[in-house]
Amino acid sequence: MTETDLELLQFAARAAGEWPSPEPFEHVLSRWNPLVDDGDAFRLSVKLNIAVRRSDEYDASYAVSPYDPTLISETDADPYAATRRAIVRAAAEIGRTMK
Repeated sequence: MTETDLELLQFAARAAGEWPSPEPFEHVLSRWNPLVDDGDAFRLSVKLNIAVRRSDEYDASYAVSPYDPTLISETDADPYAATRRAIVRAAAEIGRTMK
C-alpha cells in the first residue's frame, strides 16, 4: 500500500510539531502544506535538519535526515516539486517513529 499525500503530511506535521493539535488536520493544511509551498518545505527541512541535494544529471532531488539515514529520492519534471516531496518524505520518516 502506498501512502497518500495526506498521510505523508500528517507524519511530517507530527515531526515538525504542527500536529496533533486541538484543531482538525484539515485546518492545519489550510496554513501549512510543504508539498505545495516552498517556504513551508524550506522551514521543515531546516527545523528537522534535513539535507537536500539536487542532481540535474538524473533530474532528481535527494533528502536525508540525521535521524534516519535512508536516502529519499524523488524525480519530477518540476525540480521544485521533487525537492518539496523529498523533504516531506524524509520528515514523514521522522514522524513515523514518534509516539
